Amino acid sequence: MHERSDTLAGQPEPFVFPKWTNRLRTVAGLGAALAVPYVVLMVAFGASPDTTDVGYAPEQPVAYSHAKHAGDLGIDCRYCHNTVEEAAHAAVPATQTCMNCHTNIKVQDSDKLTLVRESAAGGMPIEWVRVHDLPDYVYFDHSAHINRGVGCVSCHGRVDKMEVVHQAESLSMAWCLDCHRHPEKFVRPVDQVANMSYAVANQLEEGRRLVERNNIRPSTNCSTCHR
Repeated sequence: MHERSDTLAGQPEPFVFPKWTNRLRTVAGLGAALAVPYVVLMVAFGASPDTTDVGYAPEQPVAYSHAKHAGDLGIDCRYCHNTVEEAAHAAVPATQTCMNCHTNIKVQDSDKLTLVRESAAGGMPIEWVRVHDLPDYVYFDHSAHINRGVGCVSCHGRVDKMEVVHQAESLSMAWCLDCHRHPEKFVRPVDQVANMSYAVANQLEEGRRLVERNNIRPSTNCSTCHR
């Protein structure tokens, strides 16, 4: 008698994986082991000051001291950045804004003003370096925030104490959303937006009152900032 075949006549041979597929288990295990530290490193790097630019303080063409002008002299932020209440962008002050004071103050005896004097005489603007630079895919309107009681210090820090202006906050999406979700933690009376030292005994209580009175309902829809 013939030996009985394990495979019935006319039936296909059972599918057998190639030998190289045996390595997939090892590769999958290695990938899983590396995934955890990879995610940890990516999150740590993404939130680090090097990534968010916290502390970024570029050298400017003119050694302008905000501590002197906004702090010691008490010049209102809106005197130089005079569009923040009406426009999305905060204007970089024209040289003439500087000369409004420096026509009579330290006109010739300060080397720090050489570029300012040359700009005023020749009409070429000073090429200031932007400190707070949001990505092109982010829309931010200064006027919408200023006119609802978000103070300059909330985003820019205590500029009145900065000899050299630096980025004080991360300006990340999570940071922005925290304010939009909890505006009571940040809002103040509109007439106090440029007051760097503004403080109240109970910010949350005062903030809730302002939010209710002024009907402040910040949107968290993606299209608010990503247009």
